[in-house]
Amino acid sequence: MKIEDIKEQYKDEWVLVEVLKEDKLNKPKDVKLIMPSKNRDDIYDKLESIESGIHIATFYTGEIPEKGYAVAFYGKNQH
Repeated sequence: MKIEDIKEQYKDEWVLVEVLKEDKLNKPKDVKLIMPSKNRDDIYDKLESIESGIHIATFYTGEIPEKGYAVAFYGKNQH
């Protein structure tokens, strides 16, 4: 599945994907959808159950804030 297809199908959602193929700049090119969610915390909770060794990526499919706005993220420390 292409990133563009996921962005179109799951608009304004967080997604968790397995990266199957990257381009020359190491950006995900082909991916397998693991989970979409409107809630970012659901994605991080799901990450805890993903087996090690799988190449994964998470991203938000919505609009990036305009210049001059700030965004803060909170993540879980997994030590």
